[in-house]
Amino acid sequence: MATSRVRRFAQEGRTVPPQPRVMVVFSAPSDTEKPGDAMSGADTGEEEYRKPAIPVPNLNLGKSLRTLDAPEEFPEVIPLNVGGTYFTTRLSTLRRYEDTMLAAMFSGRHHIPRDAEGRYFIDRDGAYFGDILNFLREGELPQRDRVRAVHREAQYYAIGPLLESLEDTQPLTGEKVRQAFLDLLPYYKENLERIVEIAKLRAMQRKARFAKLKICVYKEEMPITPYERPLFNSLRFERSESEAKLFEHHCEVDVSFGPWEAVADVYDLLHCIVSDLAERGISADQQCIGVCDKHLINHYYCKRPIYEFKITWW
Repeated sequence: MATSRVRRFAQEGRTVPPQPRVMVVFSAPSDTEKPGDAMSGADTGEEEYRKPAIPVPNLNLGKSLRTLDAPEEFPEVIPLNVGGTYFTTRLSTLRRYEDTMLAAMFSGRHHIPRDAEGRYFIDRDGAYFGDILNFLREGELPQRDRVRAVHREAQYYAIGPLLESLEDTQPLTGEKVRQAFLDLLPYYKENLERIVEIAKLRAMQRKARFAKLKICVYKEEMPITPYERPLFNSLRFERSESEAKLFEHHCEVDVSFGPWEAVADVYDLLHCIVSDLAERGISADQQCIGVCDKHLINHYYCKRPIYEFKITWW
């Protein structure tokens, strides 16, 4: 009946209405298929709709992207611009030690900017980079007056063998020994900052070129002088806790250091204070001006040495 109706429409010259079609799809829709794909191609025959859909492979896009980023190729001779200072070295020199920043930079996995002349640019002070290259080339160590600065650069570039070699030479070896002593005084750095701050405020208030501070430096809590020490069998009094409190007090000074237990004495600590201030560009002179005469108990007085520090600012 439907066929005769279609034939009648054709004889009358009228448009044949579209006939319903049944589609059978045997595969589940994937994420890559568009919603209109199932109804596209209406002009094709019914056989096309009955064919099973071809599954689309799941592409690993991340892997494809990684293969596109090929490692950068470097020439055998590398021109360098380190903070405006020019160097030229072999690629193998920069890669001598694998676990270093330079080896990682020139491994090809990272982008390195270039200057206008095409040199590879490293944004770092180049004053000591020549010492870094000399060690990478021949294992040569810098002169003593450059050891501290080269050590800082070796830390930045993470060159472990150079760091180990420098730490076994002067002055870094001596710094290790000194620091072992200063570790006995956990308040040392805080007191050093107090000295600088008090001296600065005092000089500004007086509108003066220098400032003076009173600093107490004592190694032991015994209220005796070094000349009286041989009279006692030990370096410390054996006191009960209640008796010990009778000897506790704070000297009337700006900053106080002590006590500590080590062979290093008061003069060693005074040297550390003066040298650390000088390292910061601060000139300091010191002299002993007496002892604390505070009465403690019976015939005992404090007798801790008091030093006058003169901090000169210009």
